[in-house]
Amino acid sequence: MESALDLMNKTNSTAGGSTTRTSKTERRSTRRCKINQLMHIRPSDPERDPFDDIRGSLSVSRSGVYFQSSETAYEVGMRLFVSMPYSKEPAAMTREYLAEVVRREPLPNGLLGIGFKILMEMGLQGGYGAAYGGNHNQRK
Repeated sequence: MESALDLMNKTNSTAGGSTTRTSKTERRSTRRCKINQLMHIRPSDPERDPFDDIRGSLSVSRSGVYFQSSETAYEVGMRLFVSMPYSKEPAAMTREYLAEVVRREPLPNGLLGIGFKILMEMGLQGGYGAAYGGNHNQRK
């Protein structure tokens, strides 16, 4: 019987069997989970052409996210503002992050595979107080 480590290091081959990964070493410092979480992504640099990309994540870790996009403006080293989990609901609570693109690769489906690392949390966004432009903790 195979150990859990052996099972994690396998990839699917096209013949239906499985083969062990040998070509690349794992560089990630934290585990990744295959989670589909909606994100709102935009460049943080005001000098860049603005875009709003709303995408679902494919893989998430504590320090990064991987997703597919049709947006071609992504470049390695580009800084981003990322809101996740993203929702248009007025009462939704979303966290805002500053992130940096660390991976950009063309995919066979015509989209780009984009990976970013989270640099810092900018804070909590949304909620009823933010929807009305007020702060419940302010003194009058």
